[in-house]
Amino acid sequence: MKIVVIGGSGLIGSKTVERLRKKGHDVVSASPNSGVNTITGEGVAQAVAGAQVVIDLANSPAFDEKTAVEFFQTAGRNLLAAEKAAGVGHHVALSVVGMERLQSSGYMKGKAVQEKLIRESGIPYTTVHSTQFFEFTSAIAQTGTVGNVAHVPSAYFQPIFSDDVADAMVAVALAPPVNGVVEIAGPEKVRMSDLVVRFFKATKDPREVVSDRHARYYGYEIDDQTLVPGDNPRLGATRFDDWINRPAAQR
Repeated sequence: MKIVVIGGSGLIGSKTVERLRKKGHDVVSASPNSGVNTITGEGVAQAVAGAQVVIDLANSPAFDEKTAVEFFQTAGRNLLAAEKAAGVGHHVALSVVGMERLQSSGYMKGKAVQEKLIRESGIPYTTVHSTQFFEFTSAIAQTGTVGNVAHVPSAYFQPIFSDDVADAMVAVALAPPVNGVVEIAGPEKVRMSDLVVRFFKATKDPREVVSDRHARYYGYEIDDQTLVPGDNPRLGATRFDDWINRPAAQR
């Protein structure tokens, strides 16, 4: 089966491409570096021609509202139009758990635009809502760091390993479209501040963690419901402590 992975050179994209190729599929890893640009439209029609599945893993180059909305709107329109013309049978996109609850975020507004375009495209689809990746823990801590103190939200979330995200993307892409949302999450619901404490301990980071329900997550206040999945998400297999205790090169 021919499968096109838009954003195939990124963190999730490269892992998804590798897994699909190992299963014997004809996989196109599409990105501007390979001559496929969903913003300009360059190479998009040629890439999706003859494809049964397209997986969209491309991301906005910045998180501000103007950039994110323009990116997801333009890229989405160009990609979906090419897919429709090519008769693609399944469009798979990666989005964010809690997107609809964090519309104060310009980035999440961009994701909402993307999802609306997908729903209205007429192409059979599956949208995967994922929780935050383990790999983002350092960045989450850094956004709230002043001096030697990291102010971190005390809200619950349920982060997931990027390998498990890629596994889920492959499983969804090879299954029939659900014409709706599939949620994926890690196996452990935990307070964000507690996870950062564990991360600092494992990485011997000397910073102090202050748990604060009013601390901002990338500039936005969140609560215990904002970033957690619903009742029946698909759970990744990897626990955070198992991931963080791997050699750095394997993380």
